[in-house]
Amino acid sequence: MAGTLPLWRSLLYVPVTNERFVEKAAARGADAIKLDLEDSIPPSEKPAARKVLRDAARVISNAGTEVLVRINRPWRLTVADLEAAVWPEISGLCLPKLESADHLAFLDETVEELERERGMEIGSVCFMGLIETPRGLNNVREIAKASPRLKGLSLGQEDYSAALGMPTLGPGDLVEDMRLVQRAAREAGILPLGFAGSIAEITDMDVFRASAERARALGMEGASCVHPAQVPILNEVFSPTEEEIETAEAMVAAYDAAMAEGLGAVSFRGKMIDVPVVERARRALLLRDQIAGRG
Repeated sequence: MAGTLPLWRSLLYVPVTNERFVEKAAARGADAIKLDLEDSIPPSEKPAARKVLRDAARVISNAGTEVLVRINRPWRLTVADLEAAVWPEISGLCLPKLESADHLAFLDETVEELERERGMEIGSVCFMGLIETPRGLNNVREIAKASPRLKGLSLGQEDYSAALGMPTLGPGDLVEDMRLVQRAAREAGILPLGFAGSIAEITDMDVFRASAERARALGMEGASCVHPAQVPILNEVFSPTEEEIETAEAMVAAYDAAMAEGLGAVSFRGKMIDVPVVERARRALLLRDQIAGRG
């Protein structure tokens, strides 16, 4: 399962109507660019944004960077966005304010209709989901398993904290909420994404890094960002270190050798290791290979 999941350590939001940002997007180093039709686009500009979307996606995808599109939530806007966004240049959709499995099933069905109409491979457009309301969090386990297109799930911390009526968002205020999303994603076999701090922290990179590091320590696989300066931090934090890779290589080799000899117990550097520990090491090596393949 893990090998079929995308590499999404860093997902950089770019307003689709900002031509200068679009032209530079692929050079930012993000694993994926999320062209935005939602919050960064004023209501009056959304029709124009849809018109330039495919050309913007082509610029970025031709430069070798994966393109996702964040669509709008109100249904009439959603349908118009889907009509503009389902094209071969776009590998996925970022779905805000997911609230139920039925919501996701409707989106899945509509995208499949568009793929068929446009001669695309069925299932070629994947989903990344955002949990941004209390209702969505209450239904997160059903949402996480509702569509095979769904490859990652994140708590949308800014919208979610606003929905809760929180006047400010501190670095650890939403850890428990994030963990609920994480557990649902792990149960469904998809990527748990995000961190508990503010995505809008673009002045104090130490605070931003600390939020990302805490998320990684808790088992998250990547996060979204809104400024190019945040991209290298996410790529570094959500990548295995050289020490982790060396340890993982040695551990897997020792374990495989012991299994080949028919040994029931395996000692590695003074500790006994078993299947869960070794699988963690194998995941680190898989991530290493995904990163190397991207470069």
